[in-house]
Amino acid sequence: MGAAPRYEVTSFDDRYTIYELIDRHTDSRVQLCPERGGIVIGCRLNGRELLYLDRETFNDPNANIRGGIPVLFPICGQLREGRYEWEGHVYPMKNHGVARTSVWEVEQTGANHTSAWITLVLRSNEETKISYPFDFELRFTYRLQDEQLSIEQSYSNRSGQPMPMVTGFHPYFATGNKHLPYETDATRYLDYNDGQTKTFQGSVDLGPLKESVALLDPAKPEIAFPLAGDTQVRLRYSHLFRFVVIWSVQGKPFVCVEPWTALNEALNDKKDLLMVQPGDTLTAELHISTGS
Repeated sequence: MGAAPRYEVTSFDDRYTIYELIDRHTDSRVQLCPERGGIVIGCRLNGRELLYLDRETFNDPNANIRGGIPVLFPICGQLREGRYEWEGHVYPMKNHGVARTSVWEVEQTGANHTSAWITLVLRSNEETKISYPFDFELRFTYRLQDEQLSIEQSYSNRSGQPMPMVTGFHPYFATGNKHLPYETDATRYLDYNDGQTKTFQGSVDLGPLKESVALLDPAKPEIAFPLAGDTQVRLRYSHLFRFVVIWSVQGKPFVCVEPWTALNEALNDKKDLLMVQPGDTLTAELHISTGS
């Protein structure tokens, strides 16, 4: 018998169907659950699990999952009174939008000598249109390659009118340290705890904070920070992700470092929205790796 291939995609049942991307050469594995919002629930790179996952919220189909990498679309954050107005109509919208609570379709899985991947698709339906009255198609390819997780995204407008959107990711990184140094060229941040814009000097102590903070002006589309030991996590992403939100919860061993294209209230304030024209597709990427 020959040696097992370096890259492989497998699936198994763990209350839901879980898909796993495997790189045997680097002891790297990525686990995803299409039924629960297309979420990544585990990301092990170079033998180190990077993500926190609250299993109780994952197992409860009615709970918002606390952990993994939730997909945020068509908003990031919250809206005043949980609603927004668009072209004279008012729509309800839960925090972070409709994608993270929807069932995604598995379109394709594959592996070759260079990578393992899975492509998930989410299309608008009667339920999404209660909150977001647009015909859309999201297609995300999660790819494990060379000790890196890449999320290759496309956002297509199938409507007859321009489609406003915000998108982002909400990774929960496993760490008990709430006061991390961040490698970024951002110079200012918005503190949602008091509503003030402040000078960013390389770190923010999340320990005493209830609400998040948002880095406002990074020019370089990447951020890096340490986890326990000598593990350094680096996020690189498309320039569309103009902001990075940082958040944690007291007593929970995680820090969220979240690339967003716009901040809270974008659909109400009509600020920094991405407008996808009828028939057009917007593309973006997010890459997560360890090391320098």
